[in-house]
Amino acid sequence: MSNHIVDFLQTVIGKPAEGPSPAGNWLGGILKEAKEGEITVDFVIREEMCNPVGTIHGGMLSLMADEVIGMTTFSLNTEYLYTSVNLVVDFLSNVRQGETVSVKAEVVRKGRNIINVSCFITSETGKLLAKVTSNMGKTQNKIGI
Repeated sequence: MSNHIVDFLQTVIGKPAEGPSPAGNWLGGILKEAKEGEITVDFVIREEMCNPVGTIHGGMLSLMADEVIGMTTFSLNTEYLYTSVNLVVDFLSNVRQGETVSVKAEVVRKGRNIINVSCFITSETGKLLAKVTSNMGKTQNKIGI
């Protein structure tokens, strides 16, 4: 059975990862990979994403992860939308303005009402910046596609 969401995402690889979230769109990510249950988006770190010490703000890494996790859940082509129940972020390293980070999320388990997703954020040199897990809860809102 064809997954029309993944089919669409395949057509926009290498382009801005835009969607219904203004905050996510502000991040300016570029879609790098799209499979059912697995999405990768790259982000260039801008000055306004950094903390006073000049490194990426933890909240920005969290936002990036949350956005890509949401896209990954959406790639499952479910009947209903899902929303974050929790977001657990382990910050392991940092990057500076001008560097590119890659955010890769993958579904671990899809239950009837909860989808568990793992996410890894790495630098352009492959350094692990953050490890993220999230449980996404099924809403009563049907996808209107």
